[in-house]
Amino acid sequence: MSEKCAARSPKTVSSDALAALNNGSHSTPFEVLGPHKVGNKRWITTFQPDAVEVFATVGNKKTILPRLEGDVFSGPVPGKAYSLTMRYADGSEHTTHDPFAFDPVLSDFDQYLVGEGTHKELWRVLGAHVTTHQKVAGVHFAVWAPNARRVSVVGDFNQWDGRRHPMRPAGQTGVWEIFLPQVGDGALYKYEVVGADGSVVLKADPVGFGSQHPPEKASIVRDIGGYGWKDDAWMKARAARADRSAPISIYEVHLGSWRRRYDDGGRPLSYKELARDLVAYTKFMGFTHIELLPVSEFPFDGSWGYQPVGMFAPTIRFGPPHEFRDLIEAAHAAEIGVLLDWVPGHFPADEHGLAKFDGTALYEHADPREGFHQDWNTLIPNYGRREVKNYFVSNALYWMEEYHLDGLRVDAVASMLYRDYSRNDGEWVPNKDGGRENYEAIEFLQEMNIAVYGADPSVMTVAEESTSFPAVSQPVHSGGLGFGYKWNMGWMNDTLRYMEKDPIYRQHDHHLMTFPIDWAFTENFILPISHDEVVHGKGSMIEKMPGTEWEKFANLRAYYAFMWTQPGKKLLFMGCEFAQPEEWDHNSELNWGAAEQPANKGMQQLVRDLNTLYRETPALHVKDCVADGFAWLSNDPAQSTTGFVRYGNAGDAPVVAICNFTPVERNGFRIGVPDQGFWEEALNTDAAIYGGGNRGNLGGGHAEDVAADGHAQSMVLTLPPLSVVVLRRRDEK
Repeated sequence: MSEKCAARSPKTVSSDALAALNNGSHSTPFEVLGPHKVGNKRWITTFQPDAVEVFATVGNKKTILPRLEGDVFSGPVPGKAYSLTMRYADGSEHTTHDPFAFDPVLSDFDQYLVGEGTHKELWRVLGAHVTTHQKVAGVHFAVWAPNARRVSVVGDFNQWDGRRHPMRPAGQTGVWEIFLPQVGDGALYKYEVVGADGSVVLKADPVGFGSQHPPEKASIVRDIGGYGWKDDAWMKARAARADRSAPISIYEVHLGSWRRRYDDGGRPLSYKELARDLVAYTKFMGFTHIELLPVSEFPFDGSWGYQPVGMFAPTIRFGPPHEFRDLIEAAHAAEIGVLLDWVPGHFPADEHGLAKFDGTALYEHADPREGFHQDWNTLIPNYGRREVKNYFVSNALYWMEEYHLDGLRVDAVASMLYRDYSRNDGEWVPNKDGGRENYEAIEFLQEMNIAVYGADPSVMTVAEESTSFPAVSQPVHSGGLGFGYKWNMGWMNDTLRYMEKDPIYRQHDHHLMTFPIDWAFTENFILPISHDEVVHGKGSMIEKMPGTEWEKFANLRAYYAFMWTQPGKKLLFMGCEFAQPEEWDHNSELNWGAAEQPANKGMQQLVRDLNTLYRETPALHVKDCVADGFAWLSNDPAQSTTGFVRYGNAGDAPVVAICNFTPVERNGFRIGVPDQGFWEEALNTDAAIYGGGNRGNLGGGHAEDVAADGHAQSMVLTLPPLSVVVLRRRDEK
């Protein structure tokens, strides 16, 4: 007898169906299990391993369900609303609603959008949702596995037995779903997937909202509703804070190593502790935004989060989802934005992750020439598959919607844009036109940016893109990728190369400091000194600087002041603000003891003052991305000096910066200035408060009617060794 006939006649379930139920291979269990009408009677069939007896209860009446074969019980039961009671050999009993008595949860419209790959709120229909269905509390599980033979929910609520709760296919979408009554928040679960090849694997939920502490691998049911945000004022005003004309100074942070609790086993701070301490410190230092290295759940600490498994789960390392929201809300209360480092470009091949999720290359490319990252031993998403593209686009929207994040910094964009990225000839597959551009990845990035900015134009997206790919931060409708900002990796590489040189040789490489301005306005740039510059043997920022101990600090002070006065938004990795002597180690906290030393404390004060100057001086930020906000003044390679002026809007006082990158004091140095009147010395990196020699210009001076550097007036200054002097036009009263 066929399984279809068995479904119509549960009292005569076929032997094949019984065998399939008992060994967990039945692909359409809802056709057999649960209630079915046979003639004038309603029959209940249930699979209950370990039960000695099974009863169905309607009202006050219990009906015994006879055992058919193995662990399958079936019998006629009067009435529709029933519960099941299992009695075990030790005399214990367990009563529950029958999961196979519930109707599907997914609507036809949701199924249509999922199948079409256009469900922008995928997290609302897939994953594990605490809900009430047909007046019964429980959890609805749904997962996409189109090529699986069978998918079951397994967890601590069913002895991790894949035969107990096999899921039903939801139409032709490839989604499997089931509602499990009496399961709730905090339950551990995975999906047991019988793949297309017959293999059986346990998978974490690709849309799960929580995970166990690594190295454990189960997903955790998390009810992420009902937080009760109180950041309305921030959300309404944040558009102006993301604008190209706004001061944006970003503190990049790895949460696990910013600070640790050595009075509690050396653990990292929790989200709630970070909400207090990290936010307060960032506010004190004057940064406008915090950028978090990836927090999407990841199995290996050494990846720093860049090999995510749980794209929808804030890592449990620092607390549950609501406590991550506490951190975001605390930042917003302090008028600080929060950006998330987001990794849609690759994922690890860990067995419990996305790799071969349903026994096939589902999320990734099957061909390793397209689907394997040789640099990181990870897998590359198949952006040409509409469901995969939708998965990542909806994930971007999820972080904005559910966690009120203020933007995404998209990791490793260059590796996504080019099919031959880090590959030799013959190791990559050309696009349909024979070229190296990854059209599918380009389309994905454009769709992601359209979706994110379409949902909320007050956020920002930032590309870490290390090549000269055109129009990264230009709108999609004009042919761009649609990002709000792009990291200026070329500026960072050139200027750091210059600063690492002994000053005696800098005159030969003066162009490294001046040439970057030639492309500074081709994109909306962020100038980054990120974690990548202080790991893997590159040393700390202070150790990159040449010279004696004093010269090292003077060089770094000058470099930071040069960076803060150049066009472009700013980003600085944690520890760099106080010149941590060691390179970054993710296994321990920053060297806060060093921050108490006079020279380091002076560096910290300088960064704080640079942030204040940058925020409070329109000329230093309103035209960060506009060419008419910058002009060169003096450039003398032989002396390794350079000067430039920054302009704001009409009525904004201009700012002049003069840099001396040699350890020689320059007296009588004439510099042209764009206005007459008094120019105050707004900042001098040689000030004693920063650890300098306190050489300067007595607070400023008046411009003289002596032409220089293309201007009708000029000033004569003292330039301390290895310093930057910043002058700001001040109206005299």
